[in-house]
Amino acid sequence: MSELVIDLEAEKKEILKRYRALLRACKPTMQKGDKALIRQAFDLALESHKDMRRKSGEPYIYHPIAVAQIAAEEIGLGTTSIVCALLHDVVEDTAVTLEEIEREFGKKVARIIDGLTKISGVFDYNSSLQAENFRKMLLTLADDVRVILIKLADRLHNMRTMDHMPRDKQLKISSETIYLYAPLAHRLGLYAMKSELEDLSMKYTEAETYKFIARKLNEKKAERELFIQSFIGPIRDILLEQGLKSNVYGRPKSIHSIWNKMRKKGIPFEEVYDLFAIRIILESKPDQEKADCWKAYSIVTDLYRPNPDRLRDWVSSPKANGYESLHTTVMGPKGQWVEVQIRTTRMNEIAEKGFAAHWKYKESSSDSGLDQWIQKVRELLKNPESNALDFLDDFKMNLFSDEIFIFTPKGALMQLPLGATALDFAFEIHSDLGAKCIGAKVNHKLVPLSHQLQNGDQVEIITSSKQSPKEDWLNFVVTAKAKAKIKSSLKEEKRRVAEEGKEILERKLKSLKITYNTENIHKISNYFKFPSALELFYAIATESFDLKLLKEFQASEKTPEHKTPDRIDASQIEGLINKVKSKDSDTLLIGEDLQKIDYKLSTCCNPIPGDDVFGFITVNDGIKIHRTNCPNATKLLANYGYRVVKAKWTSQKELAFLTGLRIRGIDEVGLINKITTVISNDFKVNMRSITVDSNEGIFEGTIMVFVNDTMHLENLTKKLKQVKGVTSVTRFESQPERHGRI
Repeated sequence: MSELVIDLEAEKKEILKRYRALLRACKPTMQKGDKALIRQAFDLALESHKDMRRKSGEPYIYHPIAVAQIAAEEIGLGTTSIVCALLHDVVEDTAVTLEEIEREFGKKVARIIDGLTKISGVFDYNSSLQAENFRKMLLTLADDVRVILIKLADRLHNMRTMDHMPRDKQLKISSETIYLYAPLAHRLGLYAMKSELEDLSMKYTEAETYKFIARKLNEKKAERELFIQSFIGPIRDILLEQGLKSNVYGRPKSIHSIWNKMRKKGIPFEEVYDLFAIRIILESKPDQEKADCWKAYSIVTDLYRPNPDRLRDWVSSPKANGYESLHTTVMGPKGQWVEVQIRTTRMNEIAEKGFAAHWKYKESSSDSGLDQWIQKVRELLKNPESNALDFLDDFKMNLFSDEIFIFTPKGALMQLPLGATALDFAFEIHSDLGAKCIGAKVNHKLVPLSHQLQNGDQVEIITSSKQSPKEDWLNFVVTAKAKAKIKSSLKEEKRRVAEEGKEILERKLKSLKITYNTENIHKISNYFKFPSALELFYAIATESFDLKLLKEFQASEKTPEHKTPDRIDASQIEGLINKVKSKDSDTLLIGEDLQKIDYKLSTCCNPIPGDDVFGFITVNDGIKIHRTNCPNATKLLANYGYRVVKAKWTSQKELAFLTGLRIRGIDEVGLINKITTVISNDFKVNMRSITVDSNEGIFEGTIMVFVNDTMHLENLTKKLKQVKGVTSVTRFESQPERHGRI
């Protein structure tokens, strides 16, 4: 018993120690009376959570203190946000009510906590549609952006302390993080947080690759640091000589960004040259910032030869999330490219702390691009038409895209995502202008609607009162606003036309003596495979459906299949699992109690025994098995977490699974023969197909082979790499599956 008391004493000391560290982090933004307010929030949180513990066994209060610490230290938020961070779980998890919070801390704190409580559904793994919850979360963003910033701090701490979670939860939370939260941190300008969220997600979804890259980075650390010191020495000296106060250092690239480069370019770790970036932070007066940055650029490029294609100037035209910096890539002394980033202390704070740092410097930045972006989010959310998943995809697309700057005929500047077209520009100015747009003049030359705009173009929109949005417009617009407006306009038009079809069908059914009611319309739609009654009415109105076919429906005695539900509840999942149970499939064990259940291997990632996999419950195909690093996995896990089941390979019989290998090398006589010999003779592996392409002495081929498991595949890959002339052998992903109804 005494031991427990000592434990509690030690915990008490630790809680106080963490609380004091939080106060130190809050110091820069503290004003009179703030300390007492933070203490009051801390006392309430401590009391409310006193009997609660985290999965790791630690006192629950560690979590709110840590979230508040991240909000203060890493985002730079003020006292109101710190109070809300300390209390963010109180209303949801304890007996404290929102009214009590309002009484003690005022309306503003209560409103933010209400927002945080409302969106806790995003973390509810039994909830049916994560996308809908995310949409709710964005509604609160439109109200107070601090809700999102505290939620990001909450998510970051959860990701940092996820080791004690069960594996399936780790996968779901990581997928949701990489799918939504990292892009959101990016869009709010929190680059350090975005990188850490990506790295932590990868630690769980791609554990082996993560460990491999971390190990490789560690091995070369001393060598890298030596190179950085020799590279930055001369820069430091000249900056000092020229009277520029600066801090110059090397910063390693994140594991996730290195892995991205390896995947995109299909290269091994050894060939990724920019494992770090050199950062030059200048101490400049506000009116000298731009000139100082260019002066530093000139010093760097005098010392080292720059790559002319790699200059990025976000000092003259900052990114929409407020990011300002000069990026260039130069040739280092040992013949390797090095990325150099040049910015001032103010720019650096905005790059690290994003949105929150903007308010600090508000007086010096006229109209923040972030304000405009939040305005766009509000507009998007006002559109009641869009389905939650469509909305999410459109929204995500706009989170990551880089910007281009376009001028209106009168010289006003507008920001659009990279790849935007003349039609996007028209919708950006006004929805009605977009809907009536028939073409544009770019730099005084006539261009079609689909013309892709370039940075610095001047655009004038040409309209016609007879024009209305067309279906194919969706193929060449990239902004969420344009997509949403076109979809909503097309739906409106479809509804108008469908009304005529509805009347025609009503008359026809009367003559066939079939009662016109919802049930029969539903049956007819299903029988003729229309996704909805609206589509049926529309097809009748546009005469693409022959009404004579209704007699066939009348004669049919078939019971129609019911429309696939968008949501599946727990009992249906149970039913689906029971329906597909089978005694013969002993390769995989599925579900919490790991039973033998029938399944299908998904074609989008061709899993083989040994791969890290999960089961996904589909409505029409039973359980499908996906690899955790499948192109579709993140989306399925983030949006349909509740339909994911555990799956684990058993030691299985001699079964063969199809997988693909991509082989590159120097074309030599008899190379194909050597490769096929290794595959069929040495390994007794069957090949399904081989395609080879040789271009100017470079050989590239893809081979589909049947293997037993990952070990078998690794040995085969190793053996193929030993063939003279072969430079790389990689397993490849197939294209993402088109799910239709998931």
